[in-house]
Amino acid sequence: MIHVLAMITTKPGMRDAVLKIFHANCPAVLAEAGCIEYGPAIDADAIGPIQTKLGPDTFVVVEKWESAATLAAHAAAPHMVAYGAKVRDMVAARVIHVLQPG
Repeated sequence: MIHVLAMITTKPGMRDAVLKIFHANCPAVLAEAGCIEYGPAIDADAIGPIQTKLGPDTFVVVEKWESAATLAAHAAAPHMVAYGAKVRDMVAARVIHVLQPG
């Protein structure tokens, strides 16, 4: 299994717009062969001092894939190419962590 944490930072004030497009794309991703989990996460409220917040312009995509091959197919899928084109001008930075079980 492959785990992915994709840290997406949007341009100021653009997170909600990007998340709207992201959510519209989710059904196509969840239907992909090898997709086990795929969804966005934002800062939880009222957690206290143990939390290091991402901030109002950042979200994390939590993903699980059956294999590196299914992750590669996901990245090349037409709906992902279209998603990337739609959000390109709204995203300031992306950091992708690809992990395996330890």
